[in-house]
Amino acid sequence: MAFKDFISGIHNATKRNYIQRVVEHDKAECATVSKRFDKDYFDGDRKYGYGGYKYDGRWVAFAEKLIAHYGLKPGDKVLDIGCGKGFLVHDFRKVLPGLEAYGIDVSTYAIENAMPEAKPFVQVGDAVKLDFPDKEFDLVIAINTIHNLRIYDLYKALREIERVGKKNKFIVMDSYRNEQEKVNLMYWQITCECFFTPQEWEFIFEQTGYTGDYDCVCFS
Repeated sequence: MAFKDFISGIHNATKRNYIQRVVEHDKAECATVSKRFDKDYFDGDRKYGYGGYKYDGRWVAFAEKLIAHYGLKPGDKVLDIGCGKGFLVHDFRKVLPGLEAYGIDVSTYAIENAMPEAKPFVQVGDAVKLDFPDKEFDLVIAINTIHNLRIYDLYKALREIERVGKKNKFIVMDSYRNEQEKVNLMYWQITCECFFTPQEWEFIFEQTGYTGDYDCVCFS
């Protein structure tokens, strides 16, 4: 298990006004709508989520990093848990032809509206109970996904990730290192059920037997 900084370039590319997020709208109402993970979350008003989740190629460099770091090759299998509309699944296959990348997402809306190139390779699924055999994938990833689970389901999901991965796993979760980042995270997030310090995340990994790598998104 090791910390790997693969996500900061994407995360830091977005500017955020934390105070505006909580004073312009009813944050509780926004969170309630967002947690349905339907059209409002993906393609509705920005206050509910992405404000329009469209492919822009930002995940290509991320896919390249993971392919290089984990030494993936044609014929290897990758699972993206929380794949949304399949953008990263598409980019894995684009960057390395022959790589078998697949995705699951709890959102029926996201899967039904997946980008055409990725649609054959994504399906509705739940991180808590992965419908795949043991050791099926050469790399299992979950990017900004498992922190949307309550703690009892979070534990199940980490054990499932460990079960279906042969060796390599990489997950990204929201986190905080000080009180300012904690407040910023609470102001900004609309779907999180679990957010912890990096040290607390490592404790949870030990409790669940998760042996893969991880990265933390912190809201500075």
